[in-house]
Amino acid sequence: MITSVFRKSTPLNFLLVGILMLFFFLLFLWQDLSWTNSIFLIVTKVGLFCLLVASVFMANFIAKKNGLSKDSTFTIFFYFLFLLFFPSVLDHTNLIVSNFFILLALRRLISLQSLKASKEKIFDASFWIFLAALFHFWSIIFIVLVFISILFHVSRDYRNWILPFIAFFVVTIFFLIYAAVFNLNGFEYLNQSVETNFEINYFTTNYQNAAFSIYATVALFFVVSMFSTLSNRPQLLITSYKKIIASFFIGVLIFMVSSNKSNDLLIFTFAPLAIMATSHIEMPQLKLNKELALYVLILCSMFAFFSQL
Repeated sequence: MITSVFRKSTPLNFLLVGILMLFFFLLFLWQDLSWTNSIFLIVTKVGLFCLLVASVFMANFIAKKNGLSKDSTFTIFFYFLFLLFFPSVLDHTNLIVSNFFILLALRRLISLQSLKASKEKIFDASFWIFLAALFHFWSIIFIVLVFISILFHVSRDYRNWILPFIAFFVVTIFFLIYAAVFNLNGFEYLNQSVETNFEINYFTTNYQNAAFSIYATVALFFVVSMFSTLSNRPQLLITSYKKIIASFFIGVLIFMVSSNKSNDLLIFTFAPLAIMATSHIEMPQLKLNKELALYVLILCSMFAFFSQL
């Protein structure tokens, strides 16, 4: 039944996911209504929700525009379900902003396979990644994906290898101007940002541990499915799928090295995993298997969300 609803891309499906996101967003905010006493905080929460919605639809745009999914809305539905696993991400504005910029970069890098305006795409992607790093420093690791994309598509032109460094210079200039205007100690900010922490002992409740374990299991299932079926994908799309896989593992690496460890850092894995999950569900298989996978994932996400409220 659920597969029948989301296998088509209709305005009703987009509206349905948008309403569900708003419902769960408000349900999470209902725990602490102190933000309603400030106009600034209200505007901030509204802006944050809009950015979350934009992130979800950006992931869907990346998948559909580059042929990584059929004309369906599975990607936005999976992204929404992954958000439910870690509701506390709604309190981390910097992570949401950083992830949105990474999605803008991923959009440019995946479309690089067309070989049109390649230099503009490389510069744009690098710019967005370095900008994302200002909100969460370790998202800078995604710059590796830029060089991987250059290697895949346009490695013969030496100028393409220089463009990321030009983008770095531009973002650095913007950051220095911002620091000067708002009297920010840039060196101290960067020094705090580059701290690392490889320990995974941050869980404050057993429910956080359970949500992480379930999400890791779900991620492993879809990643293994992608690897096992990669050779059967259209030859034209294999490189794009490889970049999606690489972006997922970069997201995992960011989670592993970041200080102030929390499950919320896994937000960088949501989009690539949603695309891989969509690819799995759209494969020719028994409808019962598709329904079973979706229902299990829905139940797991609901359990994770409500247990952490």
